[in-house]
Amino acid sequence: MKETLLQASNFTVERREFDHPKVGRVWRELVVHPGAVLILPLLAPEKVILIHNYRFAVSAELLELPAGTLEPEEQPIDCAARELEEETGYAAGKIEPLCEFYTSPGFTDERMFVFLASDLTATAQRLDSTEQIRVAIMDLSDALAATADGRIVDGKTIAALQLYHYRRSRRP
Repeated sequence: MKETLLQASNFTVERREFDHPKVGRVWRELVVHPGAVLILPLLAPEKVILIHNYRFAVSAELLELPAGTLEPEEQPIDCAARELEEETGYAAGKIEPLCEFYTSPGFTDERMFVFLASDLTATAQRLDSTEQIRVAIMDLSDALAATADGRIVDGKTIAALQLYHYRRSRRP
């Protein structure tokens, strides 16, 4: 059984009942999310495009990789191409999957699809009226250092940069 508590523009909050193996029937609140993408855009092998993005939830501008929510029926790779160009003003000649993960499975079913974008061509940003985004081009080594020294505090960005670094370092 489920009850809708809130219907927002990009997600729903539901109270759902389920059978817990130790205590029987329990209710939990869940943020039902359509899914999202995160893009790790490489301008060159050692240059990454990040964005300074104002985040209302934390009242701060965060340094992060471009990302966005899937539209209804949109494929993640198409969303990645769209969000990359909208937020950074770059179009990718090549987009490939890097990984997938749940952002915070304790309260949401949001699945994040992470893509590596390369062969980039400058176009123009197409920001929504509510977005406050500035592009930042960084050396990959500096972006990785920023995940450790506190300049990058966005979890999805930390995860993607570190996973990319780990996989790159393991290539023969």
